Amino acid sequence: MIVEFSVYDTSDYSVEHLLDSSNNLRLIQEFEVGNQAGGLEDYLKYQAENDERNNNSRTYLVKDVVTGELVGYFSLRTGLITIQVTGDSFDSFPAIELANLAVNKKYKDAHPNATELGFYTFRKFILPISRCMAKYVGVNSLYIYALPEEKLIRHYQKMGFSRLPASQEKFVQHHVKPKYDEGCIFMYQIL
Repeated sequence: MIVEFSVYDTSDYSVEHLLDSSNNLRLIQEFEVGNQAGGLEDYLKYQAENDERNNNSRTYLVKDVVTGELVGYFSLRTGLITIQVTGDSFDSFPAIELANLAVNKKYKDAHPNATELGFYTFRKFILPISRCMAKYVGVNSLYIYALPEEKLIRHYQKMGFSRLPASQEKFVQHHVKPKYDEGCIFMYQIL
């Protein structure tokens, strides 16, 4: 059975895989983050296609249904959460990693009345797709490695993400956090 993600489309925005259209590869070259999170822009432009083809992650583009403009994108992949039990022993829990989430600055500039696009993308696309996948693959949580900015941490908390207690967070950072997420804060939520 193939999962059709267009069922999550709304009256304003649609979601599709990066490789669903050859036009998407052109569209992503115009994407701009517009802040210090340039790694999100670089990932989309230079790494996402390769990760798609190698099944390392799935990148989804959110588009304006009227104009076809790129609103933002997100990437999902499987992972696990490890929680320290005692000493070096730990339990692990199957999860989905929200590896990337970014809104297109060009779209925001052109549509100043379109607000909270990241939250909208999360609520209308990321959570439903993650919950759908949980029906087919054993996962019970969604997690992210957030940039260590207080404003961003609060933003993710409003989306329902939580931080671990300090000792558990340190364990995760030391044992399972990828090198490219160095300095980021592990946050999670139960699906």
